[in-house]
Amino acid sequence: MFKNVLGILSFFCYSCLFGQDYFPKNDGVTTTNTNYTAFTNAKIHISSSHIINKGTLLIKDGKVVASGTEVSIPKNSKIINIEGKSIYPSFIDMYSDFGIEKPKRETGNRSASPQYDASRTGYYWNDHVMPENQALSQFKFDAKKAKDLLEAGFGVVNTHIQDGIHRGTGTLVALNSQAGNETRILKEKSAQYLSFSKSALSRQSYPSSLMGSMALLRQFYLDAEWYKKGLSKTKDLSIEALNRNQNLIQIFDAGNKANALRADLVGDQFGIQYVILGGGDEYERIADIKNTNASFILPINFQDAYDVENSFLTNSLALSDMRAWSQEPTNPKVFAENNIDFALTTHTLKSPSEFKDKLIQAIDNGLSKEKALEALTTIPAKLLGLPSEIGTLTNGAYANFLITSGDVFDKKTKLFENWVQGEQHMVTNMNTKDISGDYEFSLANTVYKMTLSGDSKKLKSKVTSESKTLGSKVSYDNDWLQLSLTAIDSTSEGFTRVMAQVENNASLKGKAILPNGAETVFLATKNKKTKTDSEEKDEKKADSTKTIAAITYPNTAYGFKTLPKQETLLFKNATVWTNEADGILKNTDVLIKNGKIIKIGNNLSDTKAEIIDATGKHLTAGIIDEHSHVAAASVNEGGQNSSAEVSMEDVIDDEDIGIYRNLAGGVTSMQILHGSANPIGGRSAIIKLKWGESANNLIYNDSPKFIKFALGENVKQTRHTNGVRFPQTRMGVEQLYIDYFTRAKAYKALKKSGKPYRKDIEMDVLVEILNKERFISCHSYVQSEINMLMKVAEQFDFNINTFTHILEGYKVADKMVEHGVGGSTFSDWWAYKYEVNDAIPYNAAIMHNAGVTVAINSDDPEMSRRLNQEAAKTIKYGGMSEEDAWKFVTLNPAKLLHIDHRVGSIKVGKDADVVLWTDHPMSIYAKAEKTIIEGVTYFDLERDNKLRADIKTEKNELINQMLKAKNKGLKTQPIKKKEKEAMHCDYVGNQIN
Repeated sequence: MFKNVLGILSFFCYSCLFGQDYFPKNDGVTTTNTNYTAFTNAKIHISSSHIINKGTLLIKDGKVVASGTEVSIPKNSKIINIEGKSIYPSFIDMYSDFGIEKPKRETGNRSASPQYDASRTGYYWNDHVMPENQALSQFKFDAKKAKDLLEAGFGVVNTHIQDGIHRGTGTLVALNSQAGNETRILKEKSAQYLSFSKSALSRQSYPSSLMGSMALLRQFYLDAEWYKKGLSKTKDLSIEALNRNQNLIQIFDAGNKANALRADLVGDQFGIQYVILGGGDEYERIADIKNTNASFILPINFQDAYDVENSFLTNSLALSDMRAWSQEPTNPKVFAENNIDFALTTHTLKSPSEFKDKLIQAIDNGLSKEKALEALTTIPAKLLGLPSEIGTLTNGAYANFLITSGDVFDKKTKLFENWVQGEQHMVTNMNTKDISGDYEFSLANTVYKMTLSGDSKKLKSKVTSESKTLGSKVSYDNDWLQLSLTAIDSTSEGFTRVMAQVENNASLKGKAILPNGAETVFLATKNKKTKTDSEEKDEKKADSTKTIAAITYPNTAYGFKTLPKQETLLFKNATVWTNEADGILKNTDVLIKNGKIIKIGNNLSDTKAEIIDATGKHLTAGIIDEHSHVAAASVNEGGQNSSAEVSMEDVIDDEDIGIYRNLAGGVTSMQILHGSANPIGGRSAIIKLKWGESANNLIYNDSPKFIKFALGENVKQTRHTNGVRFPQTRMGVEQLYIDYFTRAKAYKALKKSGKPYRKDIEMDVLVEILNKERFISCHSYVQSEINMLMKVAEQFDFNINTFTHILEGYKVADKMVEHGVGGSTFSDWWAYKYEVNDAIPYNAAIMHNAGVTVAINSDDPEMSRRLNQEAAKTIKYGGMSEEDAWKFVTLNPAKLLHIDHRVGSIKVGKDADVVLWTDHPMSIYAKAEKTIIEGVTYFDLERDNKLRADIKTEKNELINQMLKAKNKGLKTQPIKKKEKEAMHCDYVGNQIN
């Protein structure tokens, strides 16, 4: 904070010394320029929708005074005739860190600190939340970067400190290199900035995951509401800063479509409408993006084509990555078509000099030039609350404008000048003649051909003679060309040097000094042949023939071109595994309608039904996995020993290929559990595997409430090299549970008392457990700990719902029955770590025979798609009947998850979540022929076979397009093999996107 104060004081001292009118001047007589400047005969783009032909723009004191075709020019005016040229408003970049030094993490050994080890006092308890930060306090005008931005057409940038979850306020800056901060700072506090990413400057461990960031933001907003009521007993400068700046625009760095939806979800809960920085992939879920009602800031750092010449490496390319190269440039167009407000930014580009080429790429892919100009001028001006001051050339606006040779979005158009606040910044001398083109000249009886290309500042030359390309170097300034070229004879070390001036007829005339020192006249005649309109159209047409890959749902391999719909289906003559009292029915029909099982019997009919001949096949309820981490973008929030405040529903990854693979294995429902990093983990998500639907549509309606607890090695960090968090022992784990539930009882009593209380998400969740409204699935192995947690639960008058893993469950099965807890276990995993040494494959059967409700779970994306075979192992190990073994992966997990009234068996009235198998469902030869959820076929074996061929064809087409792009000289990127890391209970990799 001390640094912040110093920065602000420095800014005002600088302003007083160099900017203020009232500061005494002792440098002699000075005059102030009060003249007008008039730009005449220009095509003036006042805005994207208002254009004046052959007009005049009149400016004074850094502002626009007038514009039009009949502007009265005052006598004290400097008149600049720019006939044939165009004027546009300068561009605005809403998302920048211009003038702000990038925060750097300290080097050396920096192990994480405990969750409450904050580095500040008087501020919010979490270091990653810093609304008190002010960009202005750290701002230092960077003339070099300003030059790069000015030459890309930008006149105003909105800059901020790009560090942390809540990053504080930004500052709006005019890129006026000739003035001081007292002039160019347009808004000291222009916006609040947020993200899901932690601060690079803090060692504080919490949050360690995406869902943790979301939970922290929610709690911070709740604390701010509490503080605003004057109920806090302590001062919090962070919360005061948040509340003080709550009316500012709030810009959220999402970085991809999924995080954009997550950010909007948090904002909606607290009545905040963020402006969202996207990631360029929003076109894939544009309907969901539009439903956020947010305005977006779009980066245009479209991917380069991959270098696909190495066939072996190319085989590792994911179809989704190949499609991204094809589809990303359409993103701005898709936003425009859907009437979503968006601004464009240079963010993620290596240099602003890349901006124009990328923008032209978007225009070539359907973005209109009018929308492009809006996205760079009027829309960011409106979002920043300065619609009449920047972004247009209306009277009274800042004189921020570009002078160009023509259409600003044409590749050949040159940017001559960028005026900011009435100050000129020259990019290219507008009087410099364009000498690019093809030439021919003769020297010493030898004919040469020369091509000059590029901007006059970075002119390139190619000289050939006698079918040989010669080394050449060229420069051009003030209409004079300097050229040196090597001799045709490669053994000669001599150079020919040319100095020539541009003639009115576009020829180059001067002298040449030959390698032997002799001088001769130099005359290069320009080839006046130009492309006809039809030739240019043909070229554009050839470029436009690039096929844009079709979007699927999800936009990956095996996605649907259109989402599948609910059908009326009649299965005929199937072997039906009912999981009910009727048992297994031979040659039986099942009718599905409106997403439900309507009839079970013989000789059923429905005129509107699609008939499926199931003769010789088996129809079962869909498999349910009680313990999975498939479709999770984040698994563990291990930054605290209790993370009840986080929810797996926040981090569902609807594009995880594991969803499709599980459908191919007959799985229709699963519980996505938090990991086992801490004793009290996060809340679960119970989903249906509706491949192609968005994340929220996967979650069960009226989903039962679950939470993950954990015991054993993981929570006490036995295998951690730098574990610093309590608890470190098994007895510490017990004490932690007692402590937290004691606190929850006190919190519950306070809520009931009617007295004011600070809403605590974590405590609210624990109170739900005390109230028996939320159920516990507990990661467990060792009998002593299993006993311990049951006793703790009984002490606080609630029950554990499920012990998951529970590989020593066979030792305490009788006590489990007495407590009323179920067991969800592995079929035959053992001895993979110390606390599993006593595991036996008979565990499931022994618990079942004792009266425990038993399920077989996966905790593994590979095992989950063969749970049918895992169930079969219990027949070998323990002599289970086929029907009871099958219930281990269908009806029993449904009971444990409290969804057995909807799924788990084939019964009239239940959801139509069924699987048609080619063989006995527990056979190693069985394949899921159709996997159906609520009457919608999400997996079909026949479609899968066709898709495999289609994917090969599409990949081949994209490879050919990429090869063509490389042959045209376009940049390519190397292939980097990507492999999705399988997430298990103990996964603690990078989980913050």
